[in-house]
Amino acid sequence: MGPRLASEGYCVYSLTYGKVFDEAPIGGVTSMEDSSKELAVFVDKVLNSTGASKVNLLGHCEGSIMPRYYLKFLGGAAKVDKYAALAPVGSGTTMSGIVILAKAFNIYDAVHNTVYPGCSSCTEILINSTFIQNLNADGETVPGVKYLFVATKYDLVITPPSNGFLHDNSPNVINHWLQDWCSVAVNGHSDITLSPVAFAGVNAFFDSHAPQSISCTS
Repeated sequence: MGPRLASEGYCVYSLTYGKVFDEAPIGGVTSMEDSSKELAVFVDKVLNSTGASKVNLLGHCEGSIMPRYYLKFLGGAAKVDKYAALAPVGSGTTMSGIVILAKAFNIYDAVHNTVYPGCSSCTEILINSTFIQNLNADGETVPGVKYLFVATKYDLVITPPSNGFLHDNSPNVINHWLQDWCSVAVNGHSDITLSPVAFAGVNAFFDSHAPQSISCTS
């Protein structure tokens, strides 16, 4: 989605955070508290290089929850205007029921303790994780930041998909099903980022001058 945003005239910057080591091929595996510190440094670099007073954030999956830690605990609220999230985590995932099953068979702690050292964030996005409980305590959002959380009903990673939404009733919070823009959209967890409908929604959210009517033909 980044290249298309750039083609619309946005200055787009991306960050691969949460690497175990610099040369690691993938990111997003260290604790989200540590990753949010990387985001804080990155946002400051963008602000310094552009001269802007604030940025807009766009995240997917873990990128829908880790920045919330930055906003709430690391001073990000003063530096972010709008925050859009695709396939968001919200209140945590059952991983298609795996979490519930593991607890039923009394093996959840063993699995958690095995996975956490190699992928801390993998356990932090689970429903009722300590990270999510601490993050959502005393409110899910921060004043002054506008939120758009777009979930798809075909998400098999964040389950149930409605868990992706925020529960804050603030006028600054928009929760939206992709299928409410386009009922035949079948995008799942990963390919929602490729959806032209999702792009149109994000573009309309970021830019009030962009087309605000969104449909399957957007």
